Amino acid sequence: MREIRIPAFAKVNLRLDILGKRPDSYHELRTIFQTISLHDELRLRDSKTAGICLNINGNQSLSLEPARKNLVYKAVDTLRRELEIRRGVEIDLNKKIPAGRGLGGGSSDAAAALRGYLRLTGGKIPDARLMEIAASLGADVPFFLFGGRALGIGRGDEIYPLPDVPKVTFLVVSPSDIHVPTPDAYRWLKAPALTKIRSASKLWKFCSLTWSTQGSGLSNDFERPVFQRHPRLAQIKRALLQRGATEASLAGSGSAVFGVFPSPAMARRAAVGFQDEQTFVCESISRDRYLRKVQSAP
Repeated sequence: MREIRIPAFAKVNLRLDILGKRPDSYHELRTIFQTISLHDELRLRDSKTAGICLNINGNQSLSLEPARKNLVYKAVDTLRRELEIRRGVEIDLNKKIPAGRGLGGGSSDAAAALRGYLRLTGGKIPDARLMEIAASLGADVPFFLFGGRALGIGRGDEIYPLPDVPKVTFLVVSPSDIHVPTPDAYRWLKAPALTKIRSASKLWKFCSLTWSTQGSGLSNDFERPVFQRHPRLAQIKRALLQRGATEASLAGSGSAVFGVFPSPAMARRAAVGFQDEQTFVCESISRDRYLRKVQSAP
């Protein structure tokens, strides 16, 4: 029986600027995504039984939820309807990316499911339609179809590739007992209504960064409100800097915090100081490398 294995890489937000609240109640943002080597793995194979069978390993809470709630299930179900495929599929999702930590694990899993199912079935869908399906699943999902370093605007679902930067080492620290729901983070932010005057200076500053091939300083507008409610996350950021990180930031809306280190060895030494937390030493993944990984996996 043929099996497709495909990695689903995590991401960090190198910049995350909230320009304001839009009339449709969503927030207008500008962000720079970067994929990192921490990843889940999906295995897809044809099944003799009808429907979608999703097995989740490595995250007990996710494995206990109804399969239909999972983005992997929704992604494959959407493609089956789009391609009018009736035969069943069995999917194993092996989780390593901590859920609900701002690392994009669920969105990446969904994108990997889209690519993996198309490879398994030999189905063909125009890129524009695939991006549309991805956006319907979640704002970050379109980014994970291509990975690397990219600009996200609007709700983060309008994606434009940016020049890749030299490989960077990250130490990701994931607190075991702090979960920050994204809707809560936006509510705590109390973003003002979007206006041209209020957002202009932030917008032009952000635009200048997207042309840089040297990267840019980390920045995340969620840090202030999230750190106010979870002071330990601010302590983790300070500890990363004290242990040798050149920069550190909240990952997405949290609760993971990551630091940039000069070398993997320094990151590994720093990780020893976070024995009560889950830590991952990883590196940035360029767009070319990302596409080779997701398109050529067996």
